[in-house]
Amino acid sequence: MEEKKDVLILSIESSCDETAAAVTRNGRTVLSNVISSQIDLHTLFGGVVPEIASRKHTEKINSVIQMALDKAGVTLDDIDAIAVTYGPGLVGALLVGVAEAKAIAWARKLPLIGVHHIEGHVSANYIEHPDLEPPFMCEIISGGHTHLVIVKDYGEFEILGRTRDDAAGEAFDKVARAIGLGYPGGPKIDKVSKEGDPHAIEFPRAKVVDKGISTLTFARGEHQMSPYDFSFSGLKSAVLNYLNKCQMTGEEWNQADVAASFQQAVVDTLVDNAMRAVKDYGVKKFAIAGGVASNSALRAAMAEACAKNKVDFYYPSPILCTDNAAMIGTAAYYEYIKGNYSSGWDLNAIPNLKLGER
Repeated sequence: MEEKKDVLILSIESSCDETAAAVTRNGRTVLSNVISSQIDLHTLFGGVVPEIASRKHTEKINSVIQMALDKAGVTLDDIDAIAVTYGPGLVGALLVGVAEAKAIAWARKLPLIGVHHIEGHVSANYIEHPDLEPPFMCEIISGGHTHLVIVKDYGEFEILGRTRDDAAGEAFDKVARAIGLGYPGGPKIDKVSKEGDPHAIEFPRAKVVDKGISTLTFARGEHQMSPYDFSFSGLKSAVLNYLNKCQMTGEEWNQADVAASFQQAVVDTLVDNAMRAVKDYGVKKFAIAGGVASNSALRAAMAEACAKNKVDFYYPSPILCTDNAAMIGTAAYYEYIKGNYSSGWDLNAIPNLKLGER
């Protein structure tokens, strides 16, 4: 009997401010995972500048890909398919990765696999946990997205809830800037919160109900209301209002206490929403993914909640929570073995790509 050939995928991720390339084997084994971050550059501006991000991707992408191949000990002759993030994200940044992937695939006559960025984040859990297989529930929490989904199969999702306004990571960045921590907000708030009292200030927790939000209001989105939806714009405004009130009255405020209290409000919302859905759907496996999934307070609270509800809890290492190409290669592998491995030369960047769209 002929031995089954390993599938090696070269993957590219350039949706925001990380230029990344990876080589994965059979979906779950990472041979290399190279990330060139632009954080130091964008910190000067207090956030990601799309034009600068695109230019830096163009400068770095060839060397990052070559480094990924070298670290994996392979050449393009060994690669079976090329995978790339094509949305959602910054359109200019996405275009750099898509153009590069198409060029390599065309020149080497290799299959081209377009991958949804959020699907990539979910797939990071497969790398970390070889035993994890669908179905399971996953909460994806990042700078641009907050989703609660049921992963019905590889690449197949049922969306239970999503943010109605700001994503959790976006709120972290805005609050961090307001209290003088700067960019990136998530890691900095996580660090300083360890020195603060998470109950010093009781900021509101938004809960979405059938007719809207019970404590805060927001603009209606395109999708139907769900009791598992999230809203963080009101919490962000509450923090800013608190700071303004202190300034007007001459009251001193403690940076660590504000950070810890804000973080606790976010964590409570994420955990409460998730556990309600876990109980309602009778889920036995629950995972988190995305940049905010590396937050230490969230991981601890979610682990405690899952243990209390007798649910197996999965989460990636911090390096796999951030944008990286290994997760894109993993998501692409399951499309490849299903035969969905030809995105076509008309593959384009789609900055507002919805989960489940192709």
